[in-house]
Amino acid sequence: MPSVRDPAYLHRLNRGLVLDYLRQKGPAGRAGLARELGMSLPTVVRIIEEFEAERLVRGKGAGPSTGGRPSPLFVFSPEAHCVVSVDVGGSKMHGVMTDLAGEVLNDICFASEGVEGRAAADQLFDLIAGLIAAPGRADRKILGIGVGVPSVVTHPEGGIVWAPSLSWRDLPLKDLLLQRFRLPVVVENDVNLAALGELYNGAGRGARNLILIAAGTGLGAGIVIDGALYRGSHQAAGEVGCMLPGTQFLKRRYDRFGALESLASAAGMASQARRSLRRRGLPIPEDLDARQVCEAARAGEAWARDLLAETADYLSLTLINLAMILDPEVIVFTGGLSLSADLFLPILTEKLNAMTTFPPRLTLGALGGLACAMGAVSLVLDIASGRAETL
Repeated sequence: MPSVRDPAYLHRLNRGLVLDYLRQKGPAGRAGLARELGMSLPTVVRIIEEFEAERLVRGKGAGPSTGGRPSPLFVFSPEAHCVVSVDVGGSKMHGVMTDLAGEVLNDICFASEGVEGRAAADQLFDLIAGLIAAPGRADRKILGIGVGVPSVVTHPEGGIVWAPSLSWRDLPLKDLLLQRFRLPVVVENDVNLAALGELYNGAGRGARNLILIAAGTGLGAGIVIDGALYRGSHQAAGEVGCMLPGTQFLKRRYDRFGALESLASAAGMASQARRSLRRRGLPIPEDLDARQVCEAARAGEAWARDLLAETADYLSLTLINLAMILDPEVIVFTGGLSLSADLFLPILTEKLNAMTTFPPRLTLGALGGLACAMGAVSLVLDIASGRAETL
């Protein structure tokens, strides 16, 4: 890691701080930025000049006069650039081109269920190429490409360790994208990107410590500590679906689906529902899924209400343990099960408040399908500011 004594590295860090401040709290004047961020005024003046030339900030009027000439104010300029973002799921690839505030300029979705290996990579390349070629970008410069993948991702290399739904193992995805598109690229775990998106533009705005729980086909968490992603020593932090919810699970092995997510995810809930109906001698719908289980619980069917309570208990254990270890300000609940928040959220909130010393705020995600895209914008902006390296 470069030393803060390195002037070039320190300048990149300062650029990141100024851009973050204007993005989250602007407008601000140069003297105010220097005071708030503990920088010298000449440093701030130089950075603002650079950002104006790069069209990342622009002037916006003047501040109040203190007896002399009013000082100009500056704001983050999201409309001059855009970012291509792709959320690579097991059943679909959803790509958007947005400006830096998240306004969608183009949107493309490909069905990808059953598409694996090289074919899945080609589909991703085609989707990105389609977004870049689509009309509506005007004179906006593409700052970079962000891709979220359901896999442990090596950082900063952007390699896919193992994405079972795509049959991608040890895939140097970032290198492949750099070679193909010649643009800055970030590749990250999809839940990590969603956590960053909700932190900067969604339900966690203003927080510094956040956990995002994605309870969908699987169960994963994105962890933000002091405003930065926590990836862990092997980039595998947040794989909560592989946690063991009891000692009885110590004797089993889980290769494709974790112990906890077999009980506390949408897919796990559907699987448990089939077992419950079979035990009770009740008919099993061919396309039974978690949504149908929740509808049956709302209708008062005993088997579904019991299963809902069990799933909520396992989710509660997860949230309570994470809250006691990491002490976040906010936990953001997303994924397929969050679509039935009226059933889950009251139970989770009650148990979280009762069993934690300092209960975090539990809330639904605010960005929906754009959370991953907005996380990608944040990481691409880190490259644009110089805080993160392109390669």
